[in-house]
Amino acid sequence: MKILLAIDGTKFSEAATQAITQTIAPKDSEILVLQAVEPLSYSAPPQMAPGYAPELVEKREEQKKEAKVSVTAAANTLQTAGFRVDTRVVEADPRSAILDIAEESNMDLIVLGSHGRRGIQKFLIGSVAESVARHARCSVLIVRTRPMR
Repeated sequence: MKILLAIDGTKFSEAATQAITQTIAPKDSEILVLQAVEPLSYSAPPQMAPGYAPELVEKREEQKKEAKVSVTAAANTLQTAGFRVDTRVVEADPRSAILDIAEESNMDLIVLGSHGRRGIQKFLIGSVAESVARHARCSVLIVRTRPMR
């Protein structure tokens, strides 16, 4: 079984990783751990030189480093459980990256955690899990954590 585990470095991703180790047999399973980092999107007036905002570029590089740490940690957990694992960090919109890579790689299952956003937060930020579930051409497992009380 080919599985794409989409993570974002949060406790919700950790729950998705644990769900795989607890519910899927490692035999004949290959997992791609993917983290998509949102691309820089800002517009500068034409009179500004390229690279005008180096702090944004530095922030992006820091986010990529953190993403590599996250995918490595998830991969280590999965390898310890006996899975064959590959990792990838891409700079792209998470929704499209997950869907595109799952289709390109002929994945059988996409696994991701849900932040459980509702109302205005969901409207403003959107839901990656919902978008993936609606548009994926393979099965999707959305892992929810217990709500804090």
